[in-house]
Amino acid sequence: MDRELFGREAVLDGLAPRLIGLPPRGFQKIPFEHRDDLPAVVLTGGRGMGKTAVLKRLHTGYRQRTPVALIDCERAEFIERPPEHSLSWSPVTEALAELGEQLAPAVHGAGAVEFPRLAAGLLSVASLGWRPHDDENILAEGLRLGLLVEPGSRWRNQTRSWLTKVVSKFAAMASGVGPGLDVVVETTVESLLDDLFNRGQRASADWYSNYPGAGGKAKRGLTLLALHFRRGSEHRIRAERHLLGALRADLDAAYHGMGRLRRVGRPLVLLDNAQAPLGRRLVEPVLRDRADGKRDHVVFVAALRGHDHPALRHAVRRSLPEVRHESGWERGPEVASGALAVELTPLEPEHVRQFFDRTDPRQLTPPQLARAVHRLTGGRPVGVDLLGRAAGQDAHPERFTPASLLTAPVTLREDQEGREVAGELLGRLVPASRLDWLTVLAPAHDVPSAEALAESRLPGDEGRTGLAAVRDIRTLLADEHWSAAPGRFIGDPFLRTLLLHRLRYGDPDFARWRAVHETLRRHYRDEAPRRLHHELALGITENAVTYLRETFPSSDARDWLDELRFIASAPHFDAPDVRRPVALGRSETAAPPPPGADAALHLRIRRLLYAVWQLTDPLALPDDEVTEKMGYELGLLSELHSSGNEILWQASRSWPQAVREWRPLTTSPGGRS
Repeated sequence: MDRELFGREAVLDGLAPRLIGLPPRGFQKIPFEHRDDLPAVVLTGGRGMGKTAVLKRLHTGYRQRTPVALIDCERAEFIERPPEHSLSWSPVTEALAELGEQLAPAVHGAGAVEFPRLAAGLLSVASLGWRPHDDENILAEGLRLGLLVEPGSRWRNQTRSWLTKVVSKFAAMASGVGPGLDVVVETTVESLLDDLFNRGQRASADWYSNYPGAGGKAKRGLTLLALHFRRGSEHRIRAERHLLGALRADLDAAYHGMGRLRRVGRPLVLLDNAQAPLGRRLVEPVLRDRADGKRDHVVFVAALRGHDHPALRHAVRRSLPEVRHESGWERGPEVASGALAVELTPLEPEHVRQFFDRTDPRQLTPPQLARAVHRLTGGRPVGVDLLGRAAGQDAHPERFTPASLLTAPVTLREDQEGREVAGELLGRLVPASRLDWLTVLAPAHDVPSAEALAESRLPGDEGRTGLAAVRDIRTLLADEHWSAAPGRFIGDPFLRTLLLHRLRYGDPDFARWRAVHETLRRHYRDEAPRRLHHELALGITENAVTYLRETFPSSDARDWLDELRFIASAPHFDAPDVRRPVALGRSETAAPPPPGADAALHLRIRRLLYAVWQLTDPLALPDDEVTEKMGYELGLLSELHSSGNEILWQASRSWPQAVREWRPLTTSPGGRS
């Protein structure tokens, strides 16, 4: 939802401007909430909660107004090591070079940012991969990093001249196997300081005299940094921490003295998917340096998938609404207390309504559709966004239900054809490599039933079946921070509904849908409610009606209602949908009661089952007449139960009210979930 981020104003218009000192619109300065010691902000939440959208909006709002950079820590360029730079490359060095390039351009009313400290460190590390007679690669990489010192053609020419000297020195040294790495690094650093940093930037290079073991000498510090990087392990971590410190030191230096950057806000570094290893390697050094008293004024905002990452165990935690006016952050004794973890909460129903008002300016969508979309998505922004866009782009949005919206096309760019909403959502929410497994396991209730499905190899043998396959999917769900729920193998209702939709419509004859539910029907042959749940999904309804009729007189009323709700929670995708006419007693196709059965009770329970089935379906719109009928049938049933009169009578009142208030049906005292 890049256009409208309802519910995210607490970050966009509150927390971020107070840290940056500048609003995303206008140039009136904002008093800093934290002047000398800044928290690193970490936005937490599951997939589709709008973390990326918030970072993009911050990037758009502050671009050309204050130095700003945005990188995705899961991007392939930060994961795949280029073979030609096997010794001199790491995700951190690649990310730092890109951050410097993005932060460098001039902003409105101020000059460009120079990164001489960062450039010196990256050039010394880059020399680990330089070899005699490799002129082309040396020139290309050296020019790219050299421009971090000072953007512009003058510096490009100066860097090219320096690199030419370095290449000549390498060629002169080459004999036999050529010079060792230590010699290459020392030669590069010596030439760097003598020829490239010999005048105005020498003071910046002297920053490396404080590198551990440098003994106050910049040349020794830069050489050690490169050699430590080559050694790997904790030595590389130390070198990378110093390089990240160089980036922050350059940014701080740009704001000191008479620099015009003092007129704008603090620099802003945005890190998406910070749960990736690169994210931790960029954020942790900042937290450690700040905890050690090495403070800076760079605003870091990272997005992290999940809520309980081990690195955030001691972070200061706030919910989204709590940071709108004041964060309340204070540093504690632990290093991780330097992080302010802000959980992105789901959108409220009012936010969804406002979004639909904007995407449907003609106000043609059904009045309850926005609220039904909130129920379906749980307020997950990615779902609200795509479903709302699809409704707004259709010529006849008055026809939509949540079910039909899932199959509607949504166009995200003018040069792109519309894609089915459900497919687009799944593409954003789960990895494609495991989509088939997740689809087949979506109807499972627990690990044993999931194993039964996996053993049947319904999606095809991928070399993993049974327990191993289920373990893979459980690990994926945990790593992706999808919520758990009792009685559901896939706990998140929105994700489960999308997967069930794909299972149903993944093949033209619904063969996989039938095979999966038949497998579970056999698996639960001795557990009537679960067996009947899957029979209902297959369109076999009379067995459920018979079971509920036969158990009604002798069952505990609360247990009977719980079984009714569970059976009626079966997914429904049949068209046309006959649940409404059956619930209202108007269907001419319903089977007659079996011989010898109490016909009135059988028909009453059938109407009740169909009513609950429709009213609890997240893909259906609520129906006032069916809601009234449900309450009426429960009231009549309360008169027929010898011991459960009160429970059934309470349900006859609380269940219709719950439907009207968009709450789940419950048999708890008072009717509240």
